[in-house]
Amino acid sequence: MASVFRKALVIVLVLVVGAVASGAWFGSEAGVKVVRYGESNTNVLAVGDGTVTLTETHETIKPGTYWLGWTGAYTMLGGIVTRSPGRVTRQVLRGPMPSQGTPGYFGNVPPGDPKVAWGIDFSEIMIPTELGPAPAWYVPGRGTTWFVAVHGQNGRRKAELKVLPVVHDLGLPFLDISYRNDEGAPASPDGLLHLGDSEWRDLEAALREARRLGARRFVLYGTSMGGQIIGQLLARSELAGLVNKVIMDAPMIDVRMTAEQGAWNHHLPAFVASLSNQVVRWRTGVEVDRLSLIRHPPKVRPPLLLIHTTPDTDHPIEEARGLVATGRRLGWNITFEEFARGEHTEAWNVDRARYDHAVRAHLAADRPGNG
Repeated sequence: MASVFRKALVIVLVLVVGAVASGAWFGSEAGVKVVRYGESNTNVLAVGDGTVTLTETHETIKPGTYWLGWTGAYTMLGGIVTRSPGRVTRQVLRGPMPSQGTPGYFGNVPPGDPKVAWGIDFSEIMIPTELGPAPAWYVPGRGTTWFVAVHGQNGRRKAELKVLPVVHDLGLPFLDISYRNDEGAPASPDGLLHLGDSEWRDLEAALREARRLGARRFVLYGTSMGGQIIGQLLARSELAGLVNKVIMDAPMIDVRMTAEQGAWNHHLPAFVASLSNQVVRWRTGVEVDRLSLIRHPPKVRPPLLLIHTTPDTDHPIEEARGLVATGRRLGWNITFEEFARGEHTEAWNVDRARYDHAVRAHLAADRPGNG
C-alpha cells in the first residue's frame, strides 16, 4: 500500500510541476512572443440609413467610438442605436458602408495611415536604428518641438493615430515610429520582445534622426509597452534631457505587476508570474525587476500626463496609481486622468472629448518654445 501511495504521490508531483512549468512558459510567451493580428471578429448582418448591424460580441457592444475594417476599407462607428439577441446596431460616423454579409474586424485603433484615418497628409521616413532601417510616419508641423509616438507590445503605428488630430491642430510635427520586431522593421537578434529593455534604443535612434531633420525638443507619447520604452529612454539615454513633456496611455509601468495580472487573468497562482519572469530572463537576458518605473523611476522626469482606465486587465490600474504615489514622493509633476470605463488603451474610445481635452491642456500648458 505504501508503495502505491508513493507512486501516486510522484505522479501528482510530476503533474503539478508540469502544470506550473507550462504556466510559466505560457506567461513568458505572453510577454516576449512576437504576434501578428488581423482576422475578422464580427459580421455585418444589416446596413441601414447611417447605421450598420453587427454580430453581437464582447467587442461590438462596447460603448464609444470604434472602427470596422474589411478588405482594405474602414468605417468609424459611434454609439449603439439598438440591441437585440445576437445583434447590435451602431451609428456610422464616417467612411464607406460595408455590404450585408461582410466579415470585418471591430477594433479600437484607427485604420491605415494618417491620410486614411484622418485625411492628414504625411510622408514615410526611415529611421536608421542599430539593427537596420525602421519606418516611421511623419506629419509636418510648425517649430522645432516634435511629438513622437510609440506604440505598445505587438501593436502597430496606427494605434497612436487617435491623438493625431489634437497634435496636428496644435501644429506640432508628429513622428509615429516603429521599432524592432514590427512589420517592416528589423527583427531583434533573438526574435523576441524585450519589454522596453532594448526597444528604447530604437526610440533614441528616432530622436537622433528627428534632430538631424530639425527637431530640438520632444514630447513623447506612449501607449501600453510604449510607456515603458519611454521610461527606459528617460532613465538611460543621453537624449533624455531634450524631452519637454510625456504622455502615457495605459502604460506598462511595472512588468512584475503586469505579469501578476496576467496570471490572475488565467486563474493561475501568483507565484507563476514570478516563474514566468524568470523564464523571460532566461530567454532574453532582461532583468524584469529593473523594468519598474515605480521602484526604479527614471533620472529625467518631465511633466507627465498619465491616462489609465480602471477596468484595464492588461496593465492594472494599480500600476498607474503606484507611479502617481512615486511622483508625489519625488516631486514629479504627474497629472493623472483615471477613466472609470474602457478596457486596455480605450480611454479615448469611451470618452474622446475628455481625452482630447486632457492632451490639449497638457501640450498647451507652458508651451515649449518653437525657436
